[in-house]
Amino acid sequence: MSNANGHLKRIKILEPTFPNRSTGIINGETSGILNWNDIPYPSFYRAYKELSTNYWIPDEVDMKGDARQYEELDRHEKYAFDAIIGLLATLDSPQTRFIYNIAEYITDPAAHANAAIIGQQEVIHNESYSYVLASITGLQDQKRVFELARTHPTIIKRNQPIMDAYNEFMTEKSPETMLKALVQSSILEGINFYSGFAYFYNLVRQNRMTGTGKIISFINRDELAHSKFISELIRAILAENNQLNTDNLTEYVHEAFRHAVDLETIWSGEVLDKVDGIDVDEMIGYVKYRANKMAGMLGIESMYSESSSNIMPWIKAYADNFTHTKTDFFEMRNASYKKTNLDNGFDDL
Repeated sequence: MSNANGHLKRIKILEPTFPNRSTGIINGETSGILNWNDIPYPSFYRAYKELSTNYWIPDEVDMKGDARQYEELDRHEKYAFDAIIGLLATLDSPQTRFIYNIAEYITDPAAHANAAIIGQQEVIHNESYSYVLASITGLQDQKRVFELARTHPTIIKRNQPIMDAYNEFMTEKSPETMLKALVQSSILEGINFYSGFAYFYNLVRQNRMTGTGKIISFINRDELAHSKFISELIRAILAENNQLNTDNLTEYVHEAFRHAVDLETIWSGEVLDKVDGIDVDEMIGYVKYRANKMAGMLGIESMYSESSSNIMPWIKAYADNFTHTKTDFFEMRNASYKKTNLDNGFDDL
């Protein structure tokens, strides 16, 4: 049982006087030696297998068709393309730094190992956005997209609650700030990407920008695995430290989810409003559905009773759970991924 006594102890790299099996997920004792066959949470090994089999390289994806079709997008589609690529970069770039900092205060070596994989995958995601842009436009336009992401008022406002929680954790290392930051991380991974994903999948179902869509599908698969593990990590911390499971925390989670949905509503209305094939109201219903799914993964009740099912069923052909051996929707190569145990739960979108 951890001793969450108001502050978090940073891990030691190697401490041979401590046992190999961690005594706590935070503020525990462990040698730092990882034996996957002797860990407190076997589900972390299942998460590891899922994460480690999600290996891909952006520049293996053929982007020649996208380079031609990008110039054929209308002005609304092109603006949405640029803004969403920029938005995704503003989410994945800080996520790498955040995950590695969180890992330094998690004393379970298995959880630390999974965090290391997640951080590395976020780096690949960011490379992907650069690769997509380099494949379809020149350097000045690439810089313009990343500058748009840095300065766009709606993107800044949309990301602010997440960055506030992350920066609070960086300033004050406590179990409470860690939990709030992890909740915001689950929102980032499980809610904030999906209007962007939907935009690219909508192009793909029109047989446009399929190279970009393939890359987005790989990122989507990674983010599903990330959000599942982060929710497991939150539940493990709370299970070992019951004093942290307060009404205030529950209200924080509810408010964070509501705020995220409100901000996503504003963003979707702005960036998707004139995009053919996407109904903004349906998109918001889908975002609320995602919020319900994430709430369930954290063990709290659904927040939006009117969004108990996926209002955008077409998206399941693209934003799949990726946990079965299958031929992917582009039929470019066999995408065979190890099937995880069903008790991981919440695989479907």
